[in-house]
Amino acid sequence: MRSIRAAATGAVMLSLALAASACGGGSSTGGGSNDSPKELTYWASNQGASIEIDKKVLQPELDKFEKQTGIKVKLEVVPWSDLLNRILTAATSGQGPDVLNIGNTWSASLQATGALLPWDAKTFDAIGGKDRFVDSALGSTGAEGQDPAAVPLYSMAYALYYNKQMFADAGIDGPPATWDELVAAGKKLTKDGKWGIGMEGSNPSENVHHAFVFAEQHGADFFTADGRADFTNEGAVTAVKQYVDFMAKDKIIAPGNAEYAQNQSVSDFAKGRTGMLLWQSASANLTSQGMSEDAYGIAPVPVRSGSPGPGKQVNSMVAGINLAVFKNTDNLDGATEFVKFMTSDTEQKILNTAYGSIPPVKAAQQDTAFNSPANAVLKDTLATSAAALPQVPEESQFETAVGTAVKNLFADAAAGREVTTASVKAALTKAQQQMPTK
Repeated sequence: MRSIRAAATGAVMLSLALAASACGGGSSTGGGSNDSPKELTYWASNQGASIEIDKKVLQPELDKFEKQTGIKVKLEVVPWSDLLNRILTAATSGQGPDVLNIGNTWSASLQATGALLPWDAKTFDAIGGKDRFVDSALGSTGAEGQDPAAVPLYSMAYALYYNKQMFADAGIDGPPATWDELVAAGKKLTKDGKWGIGMEGSNPSENVHHAFVFAEQHGADFFTADGRADFTNEGAVTAVKQYVDFMAKDKIIAPGNAEYAQNQSVSDFAKGRTGMLLWQSASANLTSQGMSEDAYGIAPVPVRSGSPGPGKQVNSMVAGINLAVFKNTDNLDGATEFVKFMTSDTEQKILNTAYGSIPPVKAAQQDTAFNSPANAVLKDTLATSAAALPQVPEESQFETAVGTAVKNLFADAAAGREVTTASVKAALTKAQQQMPTK
């Protein structure tokens, strides 16, 4: 999952307040119907290098679905910078798509609005059964003890991508395993108009994903055991400062990255402008931009010391995209059939191959197409060293508040303003004040 707007905080709070009466979908009746059985509206998240590439990937599959069922799917690919805000507006207004992609970390927050169709045993049976999906993917579909709010569509994990030629030219023997090694490599790579690593500094969700992983490595979290926001503990502050210091102190990220929010860091890496990239399942994206698979290597995201693993050695959040249905869709049967189609073994192979992600459907994941070295790193990360973001109703507010605080700190770094422990703590204090009190 990637980016959200700061404006979404207010929308989340409003949607939670109106959860009992405001459901998204094709009508405002608060319940699903089959009044429009011949069409569906689908909001897809921007997974590829551009919206146009996503359309080229998805439209042939939607045409295939129409040929099979007679149901026409109206596709809109929504940028990550707009997606959550669009969903929340639809949830509060009662006007939205029938089917939509959601970042898996939003599942519990959107579940709390009451806008999404719950996937109980009967509904899962209609798409082939819950046991078709891997457990790790099902773990990010909603709050524990409740029926899932969505169905897994794509599974992803973060990895470190590095330019082999740039590493060789700089005399770097191999990918860094620790953050100290990454900074040292980044400084060797940063010269002649090129930079060590790229980041999406203006993308709140990318920011919060990395802040979460750094916090886990410092033995900290952004929520207490009873679910209260705790953004200013020592570990969280240290984590955010370490991340922003790649630009502010270490000078291995170009200041212009503070304005990146639309996958520009992926493009920079593909074009040889940066030597390293931290990204979710980037291979297909890089290929679409003309970068040969032989030109880059892939390695686990670094840790503070040692090797990735559980506990303080976590090096990724459990990333992924879920497929949800608005509860008041006016084509309930068609929406269910569409989810069944998109999560079928055949479509899972096609779509996850196109996006370089891992199928959350067991049978598809076992296909030889997903046995590449890149996928081996991603599978191992998901199995051994990834942690799920908190599945709490306030999760999307957390992403917005902390992600935007980090965005503002990157802006300070880009402008040459000093980023201190005190300024990081002040930014996180302001973020915590935006959270609802329990």
